[in-house]
Amino acid sequence: MERFYREHNANIQRGVHELAEEATQLYEEARQEVAQFLKAGSPREIVFVRGTTEALNLLAWCLGRAVLHPGDEILLTEMEHHSNIVPWQWVAEVTGVRLQVARILDNGEIDCEDWERKLTDKTRIVTFPHASNVLGTLNPVRHLARLAHRFGAVVVVDGAQAAGHIPVDVQELECDFYAFSGHKALGPMGIGVLYGRWECLERLPPYQGGGGMIQAVFWDRTLVAPPPRRFEAGTPNVAGAVGLAVALQYLRSVGMDTIRSHEQKLIDYAQNQLSSLPGIRLVADPKERIAIVSFVVEGVHAHDVATILDREGVAVRAGHHCAMPLMNRLGFSGTVRASFALYNTFQEVDQLVLGLKKVWEIFGHG
Repeated sequence: MERFYREHNANIQRGVHELAEEATQLYEEARQEVAQFLKAGSPREIVFVRGTTEALNLLAWCLGRAVLHPGDEILLTEMEHHSNIVPWQWVAEVTGVRLQVARILDNGEIDCEDWERKLTDKTRIVTFPHASNVLGTLNPVRHLARLAHRFGAVVVVDGAQAAGHIPVDVQELECDFYAFSGHKALGPMGIGVLYGRWECLERLPPYQGGGGMIQAVFWDRTLVAPPPRRFEAGTPNVAGAVGLAVALQYLRSVGMDTIRSHEQKLIDYAQNQLSSLPGIRLVADPKERIAIVSFVVEGVHAHDVATILDREGVAVRAGHHCAMPLMNRLGFSGTVRASFALYNTFQEVDQLVLGLKKVWEIFGHG
């Protein structure tokens, strides 16, 4: 990114001078890298956005204009992040559609029977996370997508927690749209990706108007560009896209299967260690999961746990994790969440355990 700003900084797809052509080439090469990372059918199926949140807002409003009518239904799950709840609520209010919510089981998995029961001829859109940001649950995307497609529903997958941790093949998953954020995949903040099958992207109206997304503008009408430019109005985060491409190249060089294997060993070790500690309650136990473990410490607020762990050199997140409906379902005001990646070690899990023992001592339970 630093090299881009030093040597190639210019706006894209506007100028004919050398820097503009270099910047445009780097931006489009980044799009190709993302397409390869997700195993998309073509780079033109990749839209650059600010992150998963913007991608889901884009889809909510564009799909709302394209496919929703009063009386239709949108199906979500109890494990959604706020970013995959609020935009659909707003669109439902405007379009007169109804939100349906599929239950989760006590072990943190989607209740597939309830999911199937709530799919009807009224279902126009289904949306769910590839992996839960609270429970770590890895959902059966292809199975859920196939059930939804039987009813002609559009399938939207929130891939924020998965894309940087497990191999993702959007064609194999059979989803229509898939979104993730760069900073969840070792990339910079402020850049993200929306994948859409070409035939799905092509029928969507624009999200924003401005430079870069048009073919021609007249006083009485505007002719918009084809995807992906249609959804990239204004000056994009070119340096962010370049940085994301390098991060994804690095992940691919390590190997997503290798990363998945390492993280699985870490989470197995962490769960075994944490379950042996007194006063620790692990939240959810899905059969398939990513390297996230949420827990509560008996009698201690999650924020207090996180503060003490921070003093011991361990960074965790505490609270409702932008998933308040899920917390209500679980019966907690918040949890502590430890997240692991390819750079974490077993020694760091041991440090987490030592920190939790310190928590137990401080609160008089030692």
